[in-house]
Amino acid sequence: MPAHIYQMPKNAMQSGKARMSTWVLEFDPAEAKRPDPLMGWAGSGDTRQQLRLTFPSVDAATAYAEREGISYHITMPAPKALKIQAYADNFR
Repeated sequence: MPAHIYQMPKNAMQSGKARMSTWVLEFDPAEAKRPDPLMGWAGSGDTRQQLRLTFPSVDAATAYAEREGISYHITMPAPKALKIQAYADNFR
């Protein structure tokens, strides 16, 4: 079952950058979700979708996946481009 390794994004509600260095390994869904006939909730028999493993680095996450025989793909974070701007530029 393939897994997806990515870096935690910055929280949009706060300006802090806590937990941004954390890498996450999540398993891709093995089967589609279907509605429960009684309650109507979405669910499936795939219990690996509930797992979310965190690692301090991408190397630790890939080492774990290789050690356990899990195929994986990595999504690297987009490079951050700072737009340097002076306050006087607002009045030009």
